[in-house]
Amino acid sequence: MAAQYELLKELLNSGTKLSFGQEFFFKFYQAFILKDRWTQYINGVGTTLLVTAIALALGIVLGSVVALVRVAHDQQRPGHKNPVLGFFNIICEIYTTIIRGTPMMVQLLIMSPSRNFTVVGALALGINSGAYVSEIIRGGLMAVDPGQMEAGRSLGLNYMTTMVVIIIPQAIRAVLPALGNEFIVLLKDTSLITVIGGKELLYAAQGIMNRTYEAMFPLLGVALIYLVLVMLFTRLLAKFERRLAQSDR
Repeated sequence: MAAQYELLKELLNSGTKLSFGQEFFFKFYQAFILKDRWTQYINGVGTTLLVTAIALALGIVLGSVVALVRVAHDQQRPGHKNPVLGFFNIICEIYTTIIRGTPMMVQLLIMSPSRNFTVVGALALGINSGAYVSEIIRGGLMAVDPGQMEAGRSLGLNYMTTMVVIIIPQAIRAVLPALGNEFIVLLKDTSLITVIGGKELLYAAQGIMNRTYEAMFPLLGVALIYLVLVMLFTRLLAKFERRLAQSDR
């Protein structure tokens, strides 16, 4: 295979026009096999999954906290407002408004002065995702019948116990498809950290593009890898949804 590549390279240098099959092989070999360049894609996938995992964990934690604060504030009885809860509710509203109202790229560039671009990218993605996750979870919590909360309180459970034992499990089942979609978007958004120097999958492809002066095959490879990752994640999510549905029966 290497000998065939060298032969085609000599033909190109001599000005000979290659056939479609020969040109396809030459560009494919150059983009993925020459100098073990496929390992660069593997390393990029590892970084992409790491960034996704960090951002996913941060987004879930931030989103859950923000959603619980806002729901707890909205469910206060008239005349019994907690000023501390009101203060944190204002902070949460400012956070979601700013994050959802500004482009992800701008947020990445604002946070990019640090030299650890990959970690900064993961944090920026997590903070961004948290604002959207909070609204998804808040919508699920508010959609649960208010009678469920009243039933829990009438059994002697306090507010937090009622939320954890009764309300949140029902809300999770309702918002799981929307959360899954948000996580898929988050996985694909990891490609944006290339702009600030994050060494993920697209960064590896750009490095190969700069050396080969050929963009199509590296980009097709990146697109195929992202497609496979999204399909795997979708399959896992569908299996988890089926498991939850079976547990309800």
